[in-house]
Amino acid sequence: MSAGVATRANWFVALPVRIEHLEARVPPPPRSFRRFCPEDLHATIAFLGASGETLAVRAFEALPDALGPAVSVHLGAVVPMGRPSAYSALSALVSEGRAPLEERMTDWRDRALEAAGFARESRPMKAHVTLARPSRRASAADRAAGLAWASSVDLHGLEVRLDRIALYTWDDARTERLFRIVCARPLAG
Repeated sequence: MSAGVATRANWFVALPVRIEHLEARVPPPPRSFRRFCPEDLHATIAFLGASGETLAVRAFEALPDALGPAVSVHLGAVVPMGRPSAYSALSALVSEGRAPLEERMTDWRDRALEAAGFARESRPMKAHVTLARPSRRASAADRAAGLAWASSVDLHGLEVRLDRIALYTWDDARTERLFRIVCARPLAG
């Protein structure tokens, strides 16, 4: 990793998500938005920020040996995440299978954050897959166009299989891919 990226790179634990034929299913978002490439799709479990590799690996290694079985879930509506007036992402919510998945994700999040020495997260887990993010300079009109785009994306009922858990950080170049997997473990079955 280059020195500039290494000093400010974010780390997180997540479930990698594969959506077959993503480009055909999800049209390009409006100009001022960046669509995630297929390899970057994930459901975040624990955001570790710029904690550094040592703490991030410690958090990942704190996950239980028996992670439980792989699971298939269905996606639903694409919605804004964060403050409504200045949302940070447009994400597909997990619809079917959401409650048991969020239970597992909450347990994993709590273990990871505790191992890294972070305070427990007070917000409830919200299982989702981010598809696009607005630029920092997105105007109100850009954000409105983003919401219109989100309502046009139909992933309702799309089944995705979650079969591994991974520790991510920023990709070195951050041109096509934003993230890279540092290490991963399979879920059972």
